[in-house]
Amino acid sequence: MLKVGIVGLPNVGKSTLFSTLTKKQVDCANFPFCTIEPNVGVVEVPDPRLHRLAEMESSEKTIPAAIEFVDIAGLVKGASKGEGLGNKFLGNIRETDMICHVVRSFVDPNVVHVDGDVDPVRDVETIDFELALKDLDTVEKRLANVVNSMKSGKSKDLEIEHGALVKIQAVLEQGKLANGVELTEDEVVFVKPLYLLTMKKVLYVVNVSEEDAANTEWVSPLGPDRIAIPISIKIESEIVSLPEDEQKEYLEALGLELTGLDRVIRHCFKALDLITYLTVGPKEARAWQITQGMTAPQAAGVIHTDFETSFIRAEVTPFEVYSELGSVGAREAGKTRIEGKSYVMQDGDVVYFRTGD
Repeated sequence: MLKVGIVGLPNVGKSTLFSTLTKKQVDCANFPFCTIEPNVGVVEVPDPRLHRLAEMESSEKTIPAAIEFVDIAGLVKGASKGEGLGNKFLGNIRETDMICHVVRSFVDPNVVHVDGDVDPVRDVETIDFELALKDLDTVEKRLANVVNSMKSGKSKDLEIEHGALVKIQAVLEQGKLANGVELTEDEVVFVKPLYLLTMKKVLYVVNVSEEDAANTEWVSPLGPDRIAIPISIKIESEIVSLPEDEQKEYLEALGLELTGLDRVIRHCFKALDLITYLTVGPKEARAWQITQGMTAPQAAGVIHTDFETSFIRAEVTPFEVYSELGSVGAREAGKTRIEGKSYVMQDGDVVYFRTGD
């Protein structure tokens, strides 16, 4: 399951975003081995296709793809050195797949800013700097070990790792994120086990005023190099408290197609190159998240590890076809394809896997 850490300075709307997200929490009983703590919420990835399939086949259960959001305590200057709850919660970020960084853009004299005034760029740089310092400490320790090992005798692996660490160190020393450092595939192999905070993908959620929430000409204050979306977290907290039909009316009145929460979820999914394939039957309709580029056997292995090795073939129907013709109609029309081990899965594939013993 995709795991996203929500970070930001205190009083930027971070915890309000989390509490609003968790109002959309799915039944965790559907996700084994998922322990829910007070600061963790498992949220459904919105996908109308899944509910359409469940309706068509009268499935007993509907199990969506899901994202686990972790609310990291507000970071402050000096977090990398243990200020506030720094070390503990920086450790929590290491366990996530990506970061959702909440940045305050709205002005409200009743909501105090820790630095006295609202400045989104400065706030982002504060968090980036703390994450960079924490990673710099990790990189320097590893680099020292590599250098010592090289004194005993150089090897190709040590040279590759040394080169990667030096490149990352140079960026971190500037207080910048390392996710823009160009690494070869071989270098990535050695860097990955370090679980560097600044190597993670980042989605910036800019907490805007209610007036800016529906501004189609909104320009991010963070510049073009950072993926940012504007959301009025205050409006979002109001929307989720409404019945579903009233939510749609509210969104239409604001000129919005999707809730900000749904946009956050979809952007997180997209940032990590994830796609969804679907399975359906009388017992359940289910969405499975996989990495783009996975082959059919690899996708089958997500359901059960044995399915990858025992894979025989995949019976694939594009959702649009299945939605129009149904299972039997798609087969009779020759629209259901038989795919082998080399087939690369596509988003929205409705699949039945044939496996051996």
